[in-house]
Amino acid sequence: MFQIYYDHAARAKDDILSGLTVAFALVPEAVAFAFVAGVNPLVGLYGAFLMGLVTSLVGGRPGMISGATGSMAVVMVALVAQHGVEYLFAAIVLTGILQMIFGGLKFGKYIRMVPYPVMLGFVNGLAIVIFLAQMEQFKIEGTDGVMHWLSGAPMFTMLGLVALTMAIMFFLPKVTRAIPAGLAAIITISLIVIFGGLDTKSVGDIADISGGFPAFHIPSVPFNLETLWIILPYAVILAGVALIESLLTMTVVDEMTGTRGQGNRVSIGQGLANTVNGFFGGMGGCAMIGQTMINVSSGGLRNLSGIAAALFLLVFIMFASGLIAMVPVAALVGLMFMVVIGTFEWGSFNLLKKIPPEDSFVGILVAVVTVFTDLATAVIIGVIATALVFAWQQARHIYTIKEDNSDGSRVYRVHGPLFFASAHRFAELFDPEQDPDEVYIDCAMSRIADHSAIEAIDNLAERYKKAGKKLHLVHLSPECRKLLTTAAELVEVNIKEDPQYHIADDKLA
Repeated sequence: MFQIYYDHAARAKDDILSGLTVAFALVPEAVAFAFVAGVNPLVGLYGAFLMGLVTSLVGGRPGMISGATGSMAVVMVALVAQHGVEYLFAAIVLTGILQMIFGGLKFGKYIRMVPYPVMLGFVNGLAIVIFLAQMEQFKIEGTDGVMHWLSGAPMFTMLGLVALTMAIMFFLPKVTRAIPAGLAAIITISLIVIFGGLDTKSVGDIADISGGFPAFHIPSVPFNLETLWIILPYAVILAGVALIESLLTMTVVDEMTGTRGQGNRVSIGQGLANTVNGFFGGMGGCAMIGQTMINVSSGGLRNLSGIAAALFLLVFIMFASGLIAMVPVAALVGLMFMVVIGTFEWGSFNLLKKIPPEDSFVGILVAVVTVFTDLATAVIIGVIATALVFAWQQARHIYTIKEDNSDGSRVYRVHGPLFFASAHRFAELFDPEQDPDEVYIDCAMSRIADHSAIEAIDNLAERYKKAGKKLHLVHLSPECRKLLTTAAELVEVNIKEDPQYHIADDKLA
């Protein structure tokens, strides 16, 4: 009994300390994404707090951290600029409703259709995005109002603190895991800067994060169809971006922990969190792979870690904004650099020579598109590219074996699937002018898959008809026969029923 209690207490301690580490990392990210979206920093912080709390309470993926994200912020900026923040809150409410409908209809399972090269490109692209986002912390606003790179002593101080943070996070776990390495690094670097009197950028230099508990607030927008048509396109895009990023992050956590998340439950949790956000003045969000990596690597494998991170963030906002303001940005940058190193699939370089070049192309394509656009666009393009590559490969595999029968007829035994990509190649395999009067197409080793296949067969039949010859289809699978029978008005082919064979039995009734 005492051992069980000790194990539970140890796991709870890991979750709470991991949540504290994540809360530190959430502050600059939420503030930065709020600036990207064009809203007050508190709107981003409230969004991170509510996303993390609600998704963890309603049973989101254990270990996964949700908050305000850049992929959604870049979609929000146009809405905020054109119509104001109240329309954003209304759009976030609708976004959440759409996500809950998605989860309720059990569409989360379709995340399994995302190919592994796309997943690899998504993870690598996101690591690059996280890395590039940290570069802004190495800049300072000049007297001309333009951001300039740090130079001289400030740059060396920043680089030294970042390197020390990374060193602590790398070596401390080899000594002890009693405290998360990220939290130890943040505390150590903060003490060095404060007591050493080092002049370096702190969280307080980015924004004032002090505030109160988020208050319930119905978005101040006209409740009419005009408002709906304004917010609906943004809500659909936001819902899609959030679900893709959240479900892919869930898959990454699944691989890291050797467990399996529930996509539909995650979708519903994300939707409820976004709906609550819209009514409490938050900018909404989705799963954050960077903070999730920090959480999982720090031992936060249960929902308690997400709840702890959200509550610590609220404490920072309400009571400890002055202390958090003193945390050096360099410590947080070093923390995120370690996340980048842990997130990037370095083994993918070795795979380049071991996997088909088409898969390598898709992975690189997704990574590049992720860097220059957003995650949702990259994943969609990756899935489409994979499907087109697959279709092209399958289209090249269709061929026929020609045989002549003693009665003068000819049989073409088709091998490979007949569908939109192989339809043109299929038409080139036959010679109506030179073929005999009776021609059979044996489909035992083929499959008629779609409308393009039906049209290809009909066009071929028309060519034989003009040549004064007859075309027959034999050995169709039940699915193919049903498809062609349904499309009988479109197809002028004699579909031969396969002969029925019966087993001889000497036991007569």
